[in-house]
Amino acid sequence: MLIQAIKTSIFRENEELLPFVLKYLKKIPKKNLENSVLAVTSKIVALSERRTRELKNKKDKIKLIKKESDFILNKNFLFTLKDGMVMAFAGIDESNGDGKLILLPKDSFKSAAILRKKLIQKYNLKNLGVLITDSGFIPLRSGAVGMAIGYAGFQGVKNYIGKKDIFGRVLKMSKTNIADSLAASAVLSMGEGSERQPLAIITNVPVVFTEKMNKKEMKINIKKDIYAPLFNKLS
Repeated sequence: MLIQAIKTSIFRENEELLPFVLKYLKKIPKKNLENSVLAVTSKIVALSERRTRELKNKKDKIKLIKKESDFILNKNFLFTLKDGMVMAFAGIDESNGDGKLILLPKDSFKSAAILRKKLIQKYNLKNLGVLITDSGFIPLRSGAVGMAIGYAGFQGVKNYIGKKDIFGRVLKMSKTNIADSLAASAVLSMGEGSERQPLAIITNVPVVFTEKMNKKEMKINIKKDIYAPLFNKLS
């Protein structure tokens, strides 16, 4: 697997996403796009969708967090559920927004599917994945890691249940989170600071390409999650 981060100009609010992406994909040979995954940071998707709000005061921010969250996990609004993921402040970001708050894309899976369709038509491709990335945190680990908040064109989870391991034992619970693993790798290459690399091409990628998407494949019932005991203690 090879990841090529792409340096770009600064993406501004109201800028169109497709022309921006096409401008920098000109540097990538078409053969490198086929059977590859394009990673796109969620910020430029959100900015293209005008998903920003002016930050007036703390109360307005709290109202916005409530509106954007599916569920508030604790009283100080730090932990929220958003699109089946635990996120700080519903994924609302204060950086790189020219003084505004940047929300997550309205529907990252839909945004990924639309961009993928346009790129496939433009380059006459058969297999292409689009992955929208954001940054999150792992409990008791320092530093942010990339995570997938939306994708299209490939299966996000590899299921090993019912298969045998190297010792012949039948696996009963094992699955690999492909989408988040790719996002973590892509974000590592794209950077978290001033690198100005919001795009990345992942080639020789170990995924199963597909036209049909299952947005629920990544989700797990909160009661069955391994961190469920921690959620029960939040207040």
